[in-house]
Amino acid sequence: MNIRPYHAADEGSVIALWQACGLTRPWNDPRKDIARKLTEQPELFLVAEEGSDGAPSVVGVAMVGYDGHRGWVNYLAVDESRRGEGLGAAIMAEAERLLVERGCPKLNLQVRSTNQGVIDWYRSLGYEPDHAVSLGKRLIPDASAQ
Repeated sequence: MNIRPYHAADEGSVIALWQACGLTRPWNDPRKDIARKLTEQPELFLVAEEGSDGAPSVVGVAMVGYDGHRGWVNYLAVDESRRGEGLGAAIMAEAERLLVERGCPKLNLQVRSTNQGVIDWYRSLGYEPDHAVSLGKRLIPDASAQ
């Protein structure tokens, strides 16, 4: 497996993986989310691929960011048929490495409260609940949400 920055040719595979993992929502256009990420720290948009040089396949992905105070991981996904092989942990380790390299003191992430399996998985990697409430406000509605 190779973890590398996102390439434009990855778009369809990345979106399909997010959809298969249940990460997309009607109010978030994944193409717009990708375009937005590519304007900020595109080198932290990570793709895990496997296969031959001629036809590698995307088996994992994560959007990573650092705002100078905290690091964030969004849209982490691993191909369902490959879960349990350590791919997610490898992507998170690479995200952590890249954030430490930038001087990031803490990494935050959000998991839907109903997704206990993923919460347990993150806990196995050393993540703990912050006991903070996550608030949000949409500033720019995506066309697909209207």
